[in-house]
Amino acid sequence: MTAAVRVSRLSYAFPGGGRVLDEVGFEVAAGERVGLIGPNGAGKSTLLMHLNGLLPDTPPRQVSVEIFGVPVAAAQMAAIRQRVGFLFQDADNQLFCPTVFEDVAFGPRQLGLEGAPLQERVRQALARAGYAGDSAHAPHKLSGGEKRRVALAGVLACEPEVLVLDEPTGDLDPRGRRELLALLQALPMTQILASHDLEFIFKLCTRVLVLDKGRLVAEGDAKAILANESLMLEHGLETPHIVHHFHLAKDRELAFHTEHHHHHH
Repeated sequence: MTAAVRVSRLSYAFPGGGRVLDEVGFEVAAGERVGLIGPNGAGKSTLLMHLNGLLPDTPPRQVSVEIFGVPVAAAQMAAIRQRVGFLFQDADNQLFCPTVFEDVAFGPRQLGLEGAPLQERVRQALARAGYAGDSAHAPHKLSGGEKRRVALAGVLACEPEVLVLDEPTGDLDPRGRRELLALLQALPMTQILASHDLEFIFKLCTRVLVLDKGRLVAEGDAKAILANESLMLEHGLETPHIVHHFHLAKDRELAFHTEHHHHHH
């Protein structure tokens, strides 16, 4: 089974700067939802940008990122960008057309869709992204949450197999976060997201990667990693409150079962 995403010994330094990524390697299976966490400046955004070649890679080296076995390299860029949808941290970086419709239609147009099929693809993408507004509206006039949905619709309209999200809850209020969570839970494709919102990661992801100073310092089951207080503190993170509730509930459940078990004897 080919991994949806395979990163092997990926290192990166900005021109004239120190290393931002240092020999990072991991795999993500198809359909998996993986959270990328770590302190500020750990290299999370830089790592995500490598997943669809958003960073110029100089000098060319051995293949360090593969998407379903296809190397992220100049020759394959069009195919890679179709398969890997990227949701930027700031939706304004992603919206540049005069209307919502044109923004969402941009990607599918590049892929050759026109006319009725294009209309339908845009309509579906907006519905999947939970945008209920008028597609004739100007994106820059929308609220943060609506912009985020339109940006997501633009990514979904290209029907990617891997969805990469950089701080997707950044500008959302609690309701917007809940809606985005439900939305991402309902999307079947592989998802990799970087976020400081550890509660969101706890609810969405099955696995977590911890990045610190450009190195992958830990990876594993999302709930186990997020509950590992010493590991979290060591890397400038805090165990989210939900973890404590989750474990309390688990303990209660356990206590409940043991009690009942005794009654039967």
